Amino acid sequence: MPIEPKKRDIAATGVKGLDDILNGGLTRNRVYLVQGDPGVGKTTLGLQFLLEGARRGESCLYLTLSETLDELEAVAESHNWSLDALNVFEYSAGERLQSEEESTLFHPSEVELGQATRTLLEQVERVKPTRVVFDSLSEIRLLAQNPLRYRRQILGLKQYFAGRNCTVLLLDDKNATSGDMQLMTLAHGVIMLEQLAPMYGAERRRMRVAKLRGLRYRGGFHDFTIRTGGIVVYPRLIASEHREIFTPRRMESGITAIDSLLGGGIDRGTSTLIMGPAGAGKSALSTQYVVAAAERGENVAIFAFDESRGTLFARSAAINMNLMKHVDSGRVTVQQIDPAEIPPGEFVHLVREAVEERNISMLVIDSLNGYMNAMPEEHFLTIQMHELLTYLGQKGVATILVVAQHGVVGSTMISPVDVSYLADSVILLRYFELSGEIRKAISVVKKRSGQHEKAIRQLTMGPDGLTVGPPLTEFRGVLSGTPLFSAPMTVLGTGADREPQSADR
Repeated sequence: MPIEPKKRDIAATGVKGLDDILNGGLTRNRVYLVQGDPGVGKTTLGLQFLLEGARRGESCLYLTLSETLDELEAVAESHNWSLDALNVFEYSAGERLQSEEESTLFHPSEVELGQATRTLLEQVERVKPTRVVFDSLSEIRLLAQNPLRYRRQILGLKQYFAGRNCTVLLLDDKNATSGDMQLMTLAHGVIMLEQLAPMYGAERRRMRVAKLRGLRYRGGFHDFTIRTGGIVVYPRLIASEHREIFTPRRMESGITAIDSLLGGGIDRGTSTLIMGPAGAGKSALSTQYVVAAAERGENVAIFAFDESRGTLFARSAAINMNLMKHVDSGRVTVQQIDPAEIPPGEFVHLVREAVEERNISMLVIDSLNGYMNAMPEEHFLTIQMHELLTYLGQKGVATILVVAQHGVVGSTMISPVDVSYLADSVILLRYFELSGEIRKAISVVKKRSGQHEKAIRQLTMGPDGLTVGPPLTEFRGVLSGTPLFSAPMTVLGTGADREPQSADR
């Protein structure tokens, strides 16, 4: 007869997103290590853990050797918290000085370490808490002054808490000494906090669960931020966890010629890449799809990296697209993203909120260049984008990605990142010269989900909106930027064309 697994007694951390990473929270009555650089958020995490316990009616104790009570209250005040429900004990410098003065036969470090430990454990006996935060082990390490004595002290603390129905967080500054690895072996679980300093923009924080005995957790790095109200963690997206069944259908742009190029329109659950130089009409084309979807009663989200909301609304109105009307109605949301201030994990979180809370059918990222600039390590952009597109596809969302290419015409066109193989459809916009004027061309070079038109057509924008002309069958080399005029072939692969001549002829 199979043995059923014992139900885990869980202590929720109170940190949004962290419990998801920990598969519900921390197993109770264990000792955990929270390690990180100074200023990364260890104290904030510890306070949130205790306040969550107090909210659930538990007895909670904060033992501090490094932070003063005034400093803890200042942290709490910055998050609009009250520490009244917590028991806070500060081991003061006066107690340390007194213990040193009483010592004549032993090394001061031995006396002070023993005195500090006894004083702190007396508070545990007095309060009898179910949650304890110990801040910080760095002070114990300094008092011990010896790796062996330090390890024995930590082992003693672990054995002391083992029989007291108490969940303990040990806060520790990240340190390169050998004692850190020994400490990690003693703890039931280890949460690592990191702070990164990019060359430009705000600092970025991330966390990783380095160890958690007997429990499957979400591995890898997870971005987090410290806002008013505490730490918010953005769990790494795993697309395979979000499979859904949806009804396939075409999403039209409202312009027959554009839909014909795409074989009827954009398919639900696919991604479409719109590529071209600056000013070629990429954003205008994506806005056309957004407005058409909103007029059908669907919800749409736009994430603008490169353009302000005001500019987007003004440009749309100038080409007969009343985007503002649909924003006011709530059908369309436009979120302006500052790539210097937002970590990639938070951006993915915003996308998930739009999909899961607003039930959007279409999402626009304008542009992918801006998304790339939001990444701390550019070589991970492709794999993160693949995971995001897979997630959106499984949710039945039609995704439009805008990529601005460097250059103006011809062979000088360069893409800052090659994600064309990730997209299901690719729309190419180009400038070309004709009769002394710069004109625009549109074509579809790829569509995985069905047939598409192979023609290259002229695209114009004006007060009446977008207009797509007939196929440019009388020209060759349109995509090169300098087309040549030639007689059309009546049968593909047969017949003799006349000698090509200049298109300006």
